[in-house]
Amino acid sequence: MYYRIGEIARPHGVHGAVKVNPTTDDSRRFRGLEHAYLEMHGNTYVPVQISVSSIVENSVILSIEGYETPEQANLLRGKYLCVDRAHAVSLPAYTYFVADLIGCSASDTDGNSYGTVTDVLETGANDVYEIEHGKLLVPALKRVLDTVDVEEKRIVFKADVLKEVGLFED
Repeated sequence: MYYRIGEIARPHGVHGAVKVNPTTDDSRRFRGLEHAYLEMHGNTYVPVQISVSSIVENSVILSIEGYETPEQANLLRGKYLCVDRAHAVSLPAYTYFVADLIGCSASDTDGNSYGTVTDVLETGANDVYEIEHGKLLVPALKRVLDTVDVEEKRIVFKADVLKEVGLFED
């Protein structure tokens, strides 16, 4: 499994460097990063050597081996820079990679099944789990979550709280 850590926005400078918009919560995760993968068409991942030049609040400037001109770097515009599971950052307790949550079965403590998590929406205040392409939206709040088991691919919501905060399709 690969995790997207940034989207290549555009070339930067005359030597083929690129500006990357991080898709990770902490841009500092790019420090010391030398190996990554380019997500290409058809979900293929190409290993690349990278060299990070600078990290600023909302972007990272880096060079990718084999891309030495702005024209070559421009071919990477819109592509994602990824890491594999072995090089993913360690997460604090009760936090999960979005990729691990998608596909989890969703149910509640009363035994009701709602389908699978199809997306995680990042709203700013808190994430929202989308179940079955919008049939149910649930804020990712500790008070609504009973169990999150990404290894078993299941999420269980507290039924009474889900009735309060869940947005069910009419």
